[in-house]
Amino acid sequence: MIHGHGDDIGFNNHPIRLNFSSNAHHPARLNELFDHLNSCWKNVCSYPEPLPETAERILADALHVSAEEVCLTNGATEAIYLAAQAFAGRCSYILAPTFAEYADACRLHRHKVKYLYTPARLPEDADIAWICNPNNPTGEVIPHADMAHLVQSHPHTLFLIDQSYEDFTKERLFATREATALPNVILLHSMTKRYGIPGLRVGYLTARPELATCIRRVRMPWPVNALAMEAAIFLTRHEDAFRPDTDSLLAERTRVAQQLEERGLAEVWPGKTHFLLARLRMGKASALKEYLAAHHGMLIRDASNFEGLDDRYFRIAIQSREADDCLLNAIHEWIFEE
Repeated sequence: MIHGHGDDIGFNNHPIRLNFSSNAHHPARLNELFDHLNSCWKNVCSYPEPLPETAERILADALHVSAEEVCLTNGATEAIYLAAQAFAGRCSYILAPTFAEYADACRLHRHKVKYLYTPARLPEDADIAWICNPNNPTGEVIPHADMAHLVQSHPHTLFLIDQSYEDFTKERLFATREATALPNVILLHSMTKRYGIPGLRVGYLTARPELATCIRRVRMPWPVNALAMEAAIFLTRHEDAFRPDTDSLLAERTRVAQQLEERGLAEVWPGKTHFLLARLRMGKASALKEYLAAHHGMLIRDASNFEGLDDRYFRIAIQSREADDCLLNAIHEWIFEE
């Protein structure tokens, strides 16, 4: 799905001043990273490591796992496609509604794709279960105990658990060391989301060495460019200075959700991360998106193309209180004054 994601500013005909469509949170404190990358431009004159083993070792040390249990990728999306390729031709069940790339990657590599809408009913023919947790676009989180029970109850199913938004929730999720001890779990992680650097494309997966090796076998040479590797190393070594303020984001999410409900603008899907999925009480999300872009320079995510959602759903990522109030007022204007 090349053109169906959020943050499609490049395909928008209107100048955008406030972007609520992307779940990659952009903190205002990346200058130190930019300064470091400015000092690394000479690295682009040489080939990077054919495999990003130095960055993987540094990341593994920070995660307290072995380097054989970490695989750095060109964003978490590449990890999705590599996993689908490594285990091609399987029967994959995808917990929906969710990120479309799981299904796209599976179909590309000849999987039989099926959907389920509750993790409590995983069929016995599931070779692979794809679960986004916290989930995009709903923001829901499967409790740790439920996820652990699910994994243990289906020892012959491989669980691809995408934890790209793990830094934007206070709920307990699988820890890296916990998951690498399990024989049927691969965790996906996203530095893109964690640090707000989607243009650099840095992700990684963690798993037992035998599972990670399956992924490495299909990875192309030079999968991560020199600047992205420098960013991964720098951010890993200074992660405390760059992690998002999750408490503030979640508090603002609660306020915005309440405002959408109390003002009669939309019904909000319960969620526990920094973005929210809402359903308009009237009208189509595509019309609202066009109105906000044309009249207010704001961009939201039309969520109608997620499996299982209709044309009234939209998704927004929390910004500042001032920006969020501008959005709320603009939606109110579209519904009640247009």
